[in-house]
Amino acid sequence: MFGNIVVAVDGSEASQEAVDHAVNMARHSKAALTGIFILDSQWPDFIGNDWQSSQGARQGFLDHIRQEQEQQADAARAQFESASSGLERAHFCVHAGDPTDVLVEQANLPETGLLITSRRVFQVSGRPSLKALGTTLARKALHPILLLP
Repeated sequence: MFGNIVVAVDGSEASQEAVDHAVNMARHSKAALTGIFILDSQWPDFIGNDWQSSQGARQGFLDHIRQEQEQQADAARAQFESASSGLERAHFCVHAGDPTDVLVEQANLPETGLLITSRRVFQVSGRPSLKALGTTLARKALHPILLLP
């Protein structure tokens, strides 16, 4: 029924239900499964340049966020690999960009049969704009989506 199921994974409890649903659906439909983590590259624009109170403060904060996201990517990979153990056509990938834009892009790829995500995915260190993720996906996705709480 679905050639490829794509699931947003962030290594947190927020994405565990989505991962579990995606794995179950892939097993039952014999679909390929792709886990996706997104490094949020929009932080520099989000925080702006006007708060530099000391030399390197802004860059230090951005470095901290990048390191935190890389740790999340490792946790997401482990979460996905643990849940998808035994699936032949399962793979995990990391993208960079605005998480909402990347998920809309993934939902609109011809090879994506279904996108599964949680409303709270990528909010561990995510920006407030991610709170509109569900609404944006519902409006812009061309392929089916399964949006979990």
